[in-house]
Amino acid sequence: MQKEPFTIAVAEQTLTDLRSRLSRVRWPHDFNNADWAYGTNKSYLMELVEYWLNGYDWRATEREINAFANYTTTIEGVPIHFIHEPGKGPNPIPLILTHGWPWTFWDLKHIIRPLSDPAAFGGDPQDAFDVVVPSLPGYGFSSPLTTPGINFVRTADLWLRLMQDVLGYDKFGAQGGDWGALVTMQLGHKHAQHLIGTHINLAIPLGFFSAEQVDPKDYGPDEEGWYERMQTRMQGATSHVVVQTTDPQTLAYGMHDSPVALCAWILERRRNWSDCGGEVERRFSKDDLLNTMMIYWVTETFVTSVRYYYEAKHHLWAPSHDRSPVVESPTGIAVFPQELALMPRRWAERYYNLKHWSLMTAGGHFAHAEEPQQLAEDIRTFFRALR
Repeated sequence: MQKEPFTIAVAEQTLTDLRSRLSRVRWPHDFNNADWAYGTNKSYLMELVEYWLNGYDWRATEREINAFANYTTTIEGVPIHFIHEPGKGPNPIPLILTHGWPWTFWDLKHIIRPLSDPAAFGGDPQDAFDVVVPSLPGYGFSSPLTTPGINFVRTADLWLRLMQDVLGYDKFGAQGGDWGALVTMQLGHKHAQHLIGTHINLAIPLGFFSAEQVDPKDYGPDEEGWYERMQTRMQGATSHVVVQTTDPQTLAYGMHDSPVALCAWILERRRNWSDCGGEVERRFSKDDLLNTMMIYWVTETFVTSVRYYYEAKHHLWAPSHDRSPVVESPTGIAVFPQELALMPRRWAERYYNLKHWSLMTAGGHFAHAEEPQQLAEDIRTFFRALR
């Protein structure tokens, strides 16, 4: 299979239509909601939309994205967009990085070059990677997706073909968070013989959608309060799971028609799931936030991104083997303190072929964007022992 060079060039009429929609919003009432207790705060959302209309520059973001080596390919009828940045070092390890929801591939921009060219960032060229950053099927420029049943299990198989059949890597490393963690774990479970190692920044069971749970007794003395913190954090991560696993198409009509609705839905999660202390711009600038909204909007992929949840819930993970550990590839885990799920090390030592466990000093669910330096260094450290 071939890869084709790809340049992002959104039609001007798409941007004109967006500006028209943003200029004629019918705003709902919002009162007693300064703390976002009822959902996205109207005052901040209006501020962000005003900037979207009169300050934000999509063409500047386009130029920044196009400065990377972008490609597209089609695997089993599924269109895939990806960045492929060859490493600058004596022996780069091929490494595929996978994002989640409501992320895009562009959330990983801050770690691509520190991993592919570590010397340019004060690192050792011996730590270089050939970095591959795809958009999940049905996300961003991996569209249009018209094949049903594509979930994280199927995506892992597609990634194997991307790395081997398209890019020619027999063995490679994998890394990810959110959906990307599940894709990475599935690679390390089903295709361990092809994995140099797997690194994740969200550790959850592959059977998450089958309600596979952790035993609170597994938490050690140095993990006191983790279980309770996880219960609190996960309370803010239930509404989207319920809707997007049940009737994502119904939700998508509003998000597809209204950029403000899409923005409000994603914005709340960026605020609540990050380590921002309730001030979203402590972690994401307005440009960062709107880059995410724009990639969903201009590619018309909100609908297929949320169907990814439906497909995971209705095509449940089933093990490819009954050996222990479940994830057989050498595994490294970076634990960010404000991540949604905080699993105990004792459980991880049973579930993974655990070789590396790091406690980060700050950061939440969007680690690649929130704490790129910490994450990049942890990835380097983990894979250094596997070279």
